[in-house]
Amino acid sequence: MAEPLLTNMVGVPDSWTLESYRQRGGYEPLKKALGMEREAIIEEVKKANLRGRGGAGFPCGVKWGFLPKAADVPKYLVINADEGEPGTFKDRLLMDFDPHRLVEGCIISSFALGMRATYIYIRGELFHSIRRVEEAIAEAYKAGLLGKNIQGTGWDHDMYVHPGAGAYICGEETALIESLEGKAGQPRLKPPFPAVVGLFSCPTIVNNVETIACVPAIVEKGGDWWFQQSFWYQKGLSEENEELMAHKGGGGPKLMGLSGHVKRPGIYEAPHGISLHELIFSDKYGQGLRPGATLKAVIPGGASCPVLKADEIDVGMDFDSMVKAGTMLGTACATVMDDTTCMVRVAANLAHFFHHESCGQCTPCREGTGWSARVLDDIEAGVADPRDVDLLLDICDNVEGNTICPFGDALAMSVRSYLQKFPEEFHKHIELGHCPYPKW
Repeated sequence: MAEPLLTNMVGVPDSWTLESYRQRGGYEPLKKALGMEREAIIEEVKKANLRGRGGAGFPCGVKWGFLPKAADVPKYLVINADEGEPGTFKDRLLMDFDPHRLVEGCIISSFALGMRATYIYIRGELFHSIRRVEEAIAEAYKAGLLGKNIQGTGWDHDMYVHPGAGAYICGEETALIESLEGKAGQPRLKPPFPAVVGLFSCPTIVNNVETIACVPAIVEKGGDWWFQQSFWYQKGLSEENEELMAHKGGGGPKLMGLSGHVKRPGIYEAPHGISLHELIFSDKYGQGLRPGATLKAVIPGGASCPVLKADEIDVGMDFDSMVKAGTMLGTACATVMDDTTCMVRVAANLAHFFHHESCGQCTPCREGTGWSARVLDDIEAGVADPRDVDLLLDICDNVEGNTICPFGDALAMSVRSYLQKFPEEFHKHIELGHCPYPKW
């Protein structure tokens, strides 16, 4: 990848302003899109193999295709900016430093899909991001890029920012919609899916911030070009390997995060599919662990992703490769842990998070998250029974697959991965009667 596409405004003076954005070609893709057939825009997104950057990895163009073409009610675009996954901080980078890319992506996407309005649902704690996006929207209205008869096309579109109240569950698209409607943020049963019955019972598409921020570059350079920016495509070309060429883990560049025990934590733009090992140890990215430390484990993409051991990180940072490795790419923001880390304490910490953030609608999740946290606390303190390890696995089995949304599954998959990957640590805590690691 010759130059950054998603982070090219970071470090630019006043990068969040309309003037600065336009100086670097901003809103030229919108001008191009408004002269295209709407189906042609959707087709370019499909060619790009743009997979959802919020964690699920569902192909964006396919998702758009679920929207009914004819409807006698308004259609809405909803942007999921409720970034609450522990270890994840990529979307706020775009909102803080390049909010007009998000706004332009929303306008292009809404034009392609015939949307009446866009709602950007931003996590309530992100005060700075909320202000930046609201200012960008105000500038877009003033420039005639939003509102009535946009750029003389006869198409009207409005855009609103809706701050959330800090509920992690509202990152789930139907819970987000419930919250937008003024109700408690609790997931809906599906079907019907939001593309058919969503916000205000109207057809709705819910996309992540980074997903929509990719759309202007796809329109500008074409879907085929975007797909060719992936690591797998480039490797396939150079090696003329049909298997690699057929790999469709996702096109384009990807924002990837690093936190924890690395020398250089932060957000990096990298080709979709580079290895987790390269992300952590390359001088271009994380630059390895702090002096004297040894890698122990990595959570590849947020708290809900099963953990990987040190010998499992030669895996591509793309959706398909991570699934084959028994985990998930998630938000692609990895948390790196060295050999001073207590895995029991990590699992307990995550279980407490899930218990706190459970909406309480489903009994297995409501009760199972808290029960897991209490058992893990006992193991970490060394006061548990050896049978409690099997009890934890049993709790995970009873939670997973028995809830309305994937929240319960996230708890089960996460906790189970620590039990399976580091069983000796759990038993050692029980045998010693205390945690063998120093306190944080």
